Amino acid sequence: MKAHDGMYIGGAWRPAAGTDTIAVVNPVDEQVIAHVPAGTAADVDEAVRAARAAFPGWAATPPAERAARIGALRDVLAARKDEIAATVTAELGSPLPMSQAVHAGVPVLVAGSYAELAATYAFEERHGNSTVLLEPVGVVGAITPWNYPLHQIVAKVAPALAAGCTVVLKPAEDTPLTAQLFAEATAEAGLPAGVFNLVTGLGPVAGQALAGHEDVDLVSFTGSTAVGKQIGATAGGAVKRVALELGGKSANVILPGADLARAVGVGVANVMSNSGQTCSAWTRMLVDADRYEEAVALAAAAVAKYVPGERVGPLVNARQRDRVRGYIEKGVEEGARVVAGGPGAPLPTGYYVSPTVFADVTPEMTIAQEEIFGPVISILRYEDEDDALRIANGTVYGLAGAVWAADDAEAVAFARRMETGQVDINGGRFNPLAPFGGYKQSGVGRELGSHGLAEYLQTKSLQF
Repeated sequence: MKAHDGMYIGGAWRPAAGTDTIAVVNPVDEQVIAHVPAGTAADVDEAVRAARAAFPGWAATPPAERAARIGALRDVLAARKDEIAATVTAELGSPLPMSQAVHAGVPVLVAGSYAELAATYAFEERHGNSTVLLEPVGVVGAITPWNYPLHQIVAKVAPALAAGCTVVLKPAEDTPLTAQLFAEATAEAGLPAGVFNLVTGLGPVAGQALAGHEDVDLVSFTGSTAVGKQIGATAGGAVKRVALELGGKSANVILPGADLARAVGVGVANVMSNSGQTCSAWTRMLVDADRYEEAVALAAAAVAKYVPGERVGPLVNARQRDRVRGYIEKGVEEGARVVAGGPGAPLPTGYYVSPTVFADVTPEMTIAQEEIFGPVISILRYEDEDDALRIANGTVYGLAGAVWAADDAEAVAFARRMETGQVDINGGRFNPLAPFGGYKQSGVGRELGSHGLAEYLQTKSLQF
């Protein structure tokens, strides 16, 4: 795979400050496909200085012109979608159809939404005798994960650009090649030098340097809750704004009277997508006692269609594979019943995990409380709606969820009582304009749509 041997800073590819590199490994065959530079604090400092120098000019650029540049970026991403999909497949292991439809397709939609928002958003409002100005926060440090490598970049960079902010991106070390393609796309789209900057590197080195840099005004991070707490503490010490999109343990609540076969089938597909490496995945399926065994049988049959190496890809690296297998072993140890899959290796090569379904899971079990981040579903039994609500809300997370009922009104009534940031009602479709983010330890702030744009703005009022 093509890889740059430098950092994208100030509108050009520049040599890294150090000589260390990071190996990029294909999770399918475990072979090294490229090397990228391991950025240091010096690289981060150079990138932040470039972003700071570019900020006044970009902040003063009329919103319509910023919208035009984001629209051009959308067009470049759309034109290079095949290259993007192939790159994501190579470094993440995602099956190519998934890479084409989701990893390459969704970022085009999101970028397009911010091209429209930048042109139409009310950056100035009148309230009584006050004019309220919504102004860019400043320099944004964006730290993105590997599970949706381009979507997570666009979901941070596009609204930051729309707001008038400049950006320094530190992508996940497992998927840096997609980030390098994005940097190329920003240049092709005509973004001014320094408005977008890229530093590849390890989280504890480059990521920590970016989060703690005194000239970064906002840190936007997506990743684990544990790392999010560290970044929040670092930013809090400097009274720096943060936006954190963290872990999840989302509930798929199937109420009595719902179409059980559809609810189970869609729920299984939701978790198997991206090999279970989705923070909002509905990994806890809640079913009433009367239909519990029927749901278990339906889930086991549905999962059997997700063949490793065909419909479901590997996990991103050996560490993640071993972590997920450890959770499966923990589920067996704590008394859950395996009805599909298990801890064994499904293929001799690649970081694969068997798609697994557990029955007889109780709310206090580890697999019902902690984020596994793999193709693993826990099916829990509830007695009535109040019991279902108690179980659904009974974790430290609150990122997403689903409710299925005989009609939408019943499902909405239940969803209103859930402590979570986003709920799909009877199979509601993905909406790139809907705010995405969590309650409790699932994060702070929102992404996507106008709510995502607002994260990168600060408020000033003028009284006259």
